[in-house]
Amino acid sequence: MKLLTKETFGAIALSNRVVMAPLTRMRAGAGDVPGPLAAQYYAQRASAGLIISEAAQISTLAKGYPATPGIYRDEQVQGWLKVTDAVHAAGGKIICQLWHVGRISHTSLHSEQGLPVAPSAIAPSGKVYTASWGLEAFETPRALALDEIPALIQDYVHAAQQAKLAGFDGVEVHGANGYLLDQFLHNGSNKRTDAYGGTIENRSRLLLEVLKAVCGVWGSDRVGVRLSPYGTFNDMSDTDVKGLFTYLVHQLRALHLAFLHLIEPRSTMAGGTDKMAVDQPSTSKLFGPMFEGKVLSAGGYGRDDAEAVVASGQADAIAFGRFFISNPDLPKRFELNAPLTPYDRKTFYGGDAKGYTDYPTL
Repeated sequence: MKLLTKETFGAIALSNRVVMAPLTRMRAGAGDVPGPLAAQYYAQRASAGLIISEAAQISTLAKGYPATPGIYRDEQVQGWLKVTDAVHAAGGKIICQLWHVGRISHTSLHSEQGLPVAPSAIAPSGKVYTASWGLEAFETPRALALDEIPALIQDYVHAAQQAKLAGFDGVEVHGANGYLLDQFLHNGSNKRTDAYGGTIENRSRLLLEVLKAVCGVWGSDRVGVRLSPYGTFNDMSDTDVKGLFTYLVHQLRALHLAFLHLIEPRSTMAGGTDKMAVDQPSTSKLFGPMFEGKVLSAGGYGRDDAEAVVASGQADAIAFGRFFISNPDLPKRFELNAPLTPYDRKTFYGGDAKGYTDYPTL
């Protein structure tokens, strides 16, 4: 299988093209520190060609859900060190996904900092988890002031530096799924009239500045970015998706990133209703060739369609989420065409070892 052959993402060597997607599990301990179970969980899945960690918030204000890990405090670095050491001891590679949720948050998660921030003061539809795990309507966020942008970029730089101290093999900047950088990209959530709003060029500015700054820490050959064109999750919309992402992907080419991670619209986390998702084009097919670099595709893949996409050259590797939760040895199961253990959605978010580290290998 082409899916099980070696690949390189910049300076990162992959033993196969079966990548573990970033998966929020909401099991961090006090101080948003990943605990011993996290080290076990990731080490169990070290046969992935590459693990992309669950999203790690870059600051207190970047947090959007209870019990998600951070990557900005020293004690968080120490927790992640145990994770990366365990993965490396098992022969794997792991990179850290850098995350700022923007308006997808609640004051209770960062009471000293106050309201969530966003490009514009527009509340998303839907409900948000509070610090006590309750669900409440989203608050109207505070629009970031122009003079706050440099400090925000510095938060990404600091988190990238902390990820290096934590022993990761690289980082992925989260620019997808309706979180802060994605909120700046889309004109449904960005109504600014300054240098970060209005035109496609202006709305793309923050993501590109963040990526350049993070590449200054890691080198571009250990930095990837995740995008979700046509994604409607977290109340996202744009009047010219193709124009926006065509411009953005062409700009990314000049950065020589390790990879571009594209989410397909059919993914339930990316594409709104099933009908909407069906009506949208394949993002890896549409935008991948524009990138002229390594493309990682995600979104509801099984073994056979993943193999077909990689064999055709449409993508260089495939990211699997839910199947990696319930099948720690997913590459081996693909190799043997063995049955897959079904996942239990009830244990996805929060909890203990159940549905986390207790799934069997072959």
